[in-house]
Formats: sequence, structure tokens, C-alpha cells
Amino acid sequence: MHDAPIINVAGIDIDLSIVIMLIVTCTIVFVFAKLATRNLSVDNPSKLQSFLEWGADFIKDMVSSTMDFKKGKVFVSLGMTIILFVFVGNLLGIPFSIVTEGHDPQTIFGQEIKATSQERMDELAAKGKEPHYELVWWKSPTADMSVTMGLAFMVFVLVHFLGMTRNTKAYFKHYLEPSPLFFPIHLVEVFTKLVTHGMRLFGNVFAKEVLMTVLVSAGIAAIPGIIIWQAFGLFISGIQAFVFTILTMVYLSQALESHDDH
Repeated sequence: MHDAPIINVAGIDIDLSIVIMLIVTCTIVFVFAKLATRNLSVDNPSKLQSFLEWGADFIKDMVSSTMDFKKGKVFVSLGMTIILFVFVGNLLGIPFSIVTEGHDPQTIFGQEIKATSQERMDELAAKGKEPHYELVWWKSPTADMSVTMGLAFMVFVLVHFLGMTRNTKAYFKHYLEPSPLFFPIHLVEVFTKLVTHGMRLFGNVFAKEVLMTVLVSAGIAAIPGIIIWQAFGLFISGIQAFVFTILTMVYLSQALESHDDH
């Protein structure tokens, strides 16, 4: 496996490849949305506008399937943002990867990259390995646990904040149903949702990236497999973006649900 270009700033480890890929992902989503809405037309919509409108209708149907649309229509823009960000993030590692190799210590912004430090090179030499590093700069940001768990944590905070502020009585009451004895179980369920929401996305995208790396390292003979796996990677990217988004809507629905809704 390749090394990550990690630097330490004020005692905090920062993976530069993740920072770069998050900026790239946000830029692509912003530019796409800007281009699709630049010249809106009812009579002669552009292809990008038509695609975005289809996406908006898709998210509306998703929201309607999980909660009353009158209550959930405010989450359509959230759903669009999440599904576009996750889908684009999932796709970025499919076409290619950018890796740099070397033997000498490297610095960036005046900070030494950990994987290239002299201590690391000496450690490899002591183990009988060649003092060598391979830094990966371009990959799917969602193949990193910190990104997917960060996204899941933001959804977690939003869900429980809205539950406590917009549906206070029903939100807190459900922790004691059907009996106060179930309170610990409900707490475990809450944090299990957080972990599985982020880890599911990470696991699937990371596995996609790992298998692609293995196929590429196999050489020319693996080209048919690479082509097939890239096509399947598109499918995985779309499915995981959909799953992450619809789970967000389901969790919002559960937090805002009251007995009056039944």
C-alpha cells in the first residue's frame, strides 16, 4: 500500500492528499451546480439543467418515501448536496491515481512529510527493506475513514439537534419506550447508527480502491479486469452515494417523527 503525505501542524496530523481531494470534490460539485443553473430556462433547458432537475426530483421522491414531504421538503437541498458530494468523491479514485516516489526526506510548507522522514528511512533500512516511499496524492476522499466518519458525524449532530429542538417531547420519550429498561439499548443504537453510517461508505469505497491498486500492480495482463472493475466502480459509487443519502433521510425522519404522524 502507498503512504499518505501527512504533515504535523501544531501537534495535529494533516493528510495533504485528503485536503486536496476534498477541495477538488467541492470545486467539481460547485462548478457543476453553477453551470447547471447559469441559464435556467423553462422552454429550452440545457442538458445539465435537465440532469439537475432529474436529480432534484429523485431526492424529492427519496424524502417523500421516508417522511411527510411537507415536513421534509426543507431537506431536499441537503440531500442534493450530500448525494453529489459523496458520488463525486467516490468517483475520483476510479480513472487514475497520482503517486510520487523517492528516497530523500521531503518538506512542504516548511513541514516534513512523515513518510519521508530520515527516521522512517532508517527504520526501513533496519528492517532490511529499501529506504523508499510512495506517496499517493490523488484518490477518492471517501476511501479515508476520517472523511466518511466526519460526514456521518455531521449528519449525527444535525439529526439529534433537530430532534431535540423541533420534536422535543417525542424525541426524548422514545428513549424510554417501551420501558425505561430499554434506555441503554437505545443509546447503543444511536451510536451504532453513527458508526455504521460512516464505516459502510468507507469500507465499500476503500475496498474498491484497494482492488484497483492490486489490479494495476498486476501489469498489462490485468487490463481487462481493470476495465471491468472501473465500470463496476461506477456502480458502487452510485449505490453508496444513494445509501448514505437515504439513510440520512431515514434518521432525520425518525428524529422528527411523532405519534401524531401515524
